[in-house]
Amino acid sequence: MTLNATPTAPPARARRRRTPLAALAAVLLAAVALPATAGATGASAAPAVPARYAQQHLAWQPCTEEPSLECATMAVPRDWHHPADGPDVTVAVSRHRVADPAQRRGTLLMAAGGPGGTGLLRPAGFVHDAPALGAAYDVVGFDQRGVGHSTRAVCQTPEEFQAFFAGDFRDDSPAARERVIANSRKLAADCEERSGGLLPYLTTEQTARDLDLFRALLGERRITYYGPSYATMIGAYYATLFPNRVERMVLDSNIGFDGTWEQFQLGQPMSFQRRFEEDFLPWLAARDSTYHYGSTPAEAKARWEQRRAALHDAPLVDGTLTIGPNQLDNGSIQGIYRMNNGFSLLATALTALEDWPSADPAARTTARRVFGDYLSPEFLAEYFSVTCSDTPWTRDLSVWTARGTENTARWPLVGARTLAFSAVCAAWPAPAAPKVRVTGAGLPPVLMLNSVHDPATYYEAALSAHRALRGSRLVTVTGNGDHGQYPGPNTCVREVVESYLLAGRTPAHDLTCPSPQAG
Repeated sequence: MTLNATPTAPPARARRRRTPLAALAAVLLAAVALPATAGATGASAAPAVPARYAQQHLAWQPCTEEPSLECATMAVPRDWHHPADGPDVTVAVSRHRVADPAQRRGTLLMAAGGPGGTGLLRPAGFVHDAPALGAAYDVVGFDQRGVGHSTRAVCQTPEEFQAFFAGDFRDDSPAARERVIANSRKLAADCEERSGGLLPYLTTEQTARDLDLFRALLGERRITYYGPSYATMIGAYYATLFPNRVERMVLDSNIGFDGTWEQFQLGQPMSFQRRFEEDFLPWLAARDSTYHYGSTPAEAKARWEQRRAALHDAPLVDGTLTIGPNQLDNGSIQGIYRMNNGFSLLATALTALEDWPSADPAARTTARRVFGDYLSPEFLAEYFSVTCSDTPWTRDLSVWTARGTENTARWPLVGARTLAFSAVCAAWPAPAAPKVRVTGAGLPPVLMLNSVHDPATYYEAALSAHRALRGSRLVTVTGNGDHGQYPGPNTCVREVVESYLLAGRTPAHDLTCPSPQAG
């Protein structure tokens, strides 16, 4: 691949000279008192932030779970638009500092996907896999409001939550639909009842404002940002609200942040089915000598469907583990996010289901991991708070019943759960988040990455987001469907990203990176 690049801003120098404490407090207060609202509609600018937030000190200590990182906590308003109302929210933050301050060019902030993923410890893995960036940037992360070590939403116990995924989402009988809707409504009601009024404030827009306070408390005028999956939406919202705070930004595997969550999620049944049938099943069939699941994609698919039907009739129960048809779907969904490890783990787990009592113990352990550990009530508390509240959602269940039937027939892997997930949003507390329209106004060029067969953040949505984010450059990764492209084995992607983040070389136009041929 040939890179045609143009330089952007020059590299930042080593850490800036510190101001006296009183002056620094004033600078921090000014930095967060008048947040930008470019692209925001339906809400006025957030009021001035009380000094108790702007002047707080981050008390860094080694992270208990990852000593290579430092951790701290910061207090943020529950509602940035009414900061005096309600209890504070705690956000856990982390950092990995450069070894040689003379080589430091700034701070790179990274966020986690989901919504519902935790990001506090991610800088450790990031600098391990991208050492050139770890040598040039302080890499900082956080658990966004609602998850992990931050103030968390509470929905159900694991035992209560089992009912949500019980049964078979493909069952379209009236009794099954009523049971699914009742379980969805109960999940929404339990989340609202047990989260102490927090749910309306677990939104992408509120998180973006948390990040700008974090930036200010770090003493940075501008930050560089890397975000995969849902974190692309966090980055796009942050860049829209605070364009003058962005130095460089990489958005990897993109949510359709130009539209609504409803529009985006209606495309996922197609993309997951495409990944399953066009990538995973051919991969599995080509390894019939290893997994014995069929020598053609059609044979492998038929075998998978037979196993699903058998689990419908007689779910596998082993102690606390239950694997029914929905768990088979969930594990298959999880396994196809990435070819490396994901495909092989799923294939191994499938072989264990063929004869559970006599299966290799290691294969059974893998199956427990693949089919028994997909989503949790903690994850979904944040997931539904964001997806149900960021943007408007249709609340007419007759619409979702019809769409569920259609999606199950066309794209059953994910389409079968359409009614269950949509009924949660239909029962979720009314959204209070202001609309944020992403345009790219006032931003430096943003670098976007996306594979053509990504199941979760599908390419069609990435194209639409790319068009909305004016001035962005899209790197299309062909011959690939992995979710998350950097850091990874693709040298073309790595060269583009690191040339951009380290040397300020922005591709002159969109470009394509072919994938290395898998062995």
